[in-house]
Amino acid sequence: MSSPREVRVRGLPAWLPRQPLLGPGSWRRGEEEPRVEMASLSLEEAADLATQLRGLHLDGQAVEVEVRPPLPRNLVREARLLDARRRRETTPGFLRSGVQLDEEGRYSLTPENLALKLGKQAEGRTVVDLGAGAGGNSIGFARAGCRVVAVEQDAARLAMARHNARCYGVDAQIRFVHGDGIVLLPTLKADLLFLDPPWGRAYNKEQMGLEELPLLKAALAWRANFGAIWAKVPASFDSHETPEARVEAVFGLAEGDRRRIKFLCLRWEAKAGEDSR
Repeated sequence: MSSPREVRVRGLPAWLPRQPLLGPGSWRRGEEEPRVEMASLSLEEAADLATQLRGLHLDGQAVEVEVRPPLPRNLVREARLLDARRRRETTPGFLRSGVQLDEEGRYSLTPENLALKLGKQAEGRTVVDLGAGAGGNSIGFARAGCRVVAVEQDAARLAMARHNARCYGVDAQIRFVHGDGIVLLPTLKADLLFLDPPWGRAYNKEQMGLEELPLLKAALAWRANFGAIWAKVPASFDSHETPEARVEAVFGLAEGDRRRIKFLCLRWEAKAGEDSR
């Protein structure tokens, strides 16, 4: 039987729950290094974790994994092969047939069950979905009982969103608006402003900030128009740039991504005593 490995993980932000990211093991904080998580794992568990966290950046800095003694190279190769196979089973986008998606929609769509989960958290509020794309988030909010205004600059993608909403039977709950979200911001009011600002397929997986997400930056200047703002951003977003926001890591639901952060949800909620529009 192979001897266990001592695993140390550095670079996890304070807002991140350790599970499910770290997986099995009796994790403990380092006494001399309080920002270090430590556990004794089997050889296979250590190799799997090192593979899962490889290349991950959170809050604009790399997550580091140290395994003592080091892992055998053949086991590392095997773990990476297994991980590549596992990634094929990820949380699906739209589940109903007949929906329409372009290339950008296929890689940027919020998976249906995650969008519905966000919708249920909105508790029936009025929602502006700024940058609605193919409508995944708008549909999730509408299915949860919210009244939604879906704003999209690309006319073809807005038509897809309208078509997809009909597929889910919620098109009557959504008002579709064609226009530039940044230009329209001063005219919009709602209980909740939701943004999925475009990252681009080749987004910076090491560090992103407000300068790379101009739609979010512009929206924060009009925060007074909304009871709350939620923004879907990549894991590499540096939340130090938005210290007033509560950060939630959203994980996948399928076998291939349940230990992977699909995106972060930044939340600016109405302060006590403030009106929720």
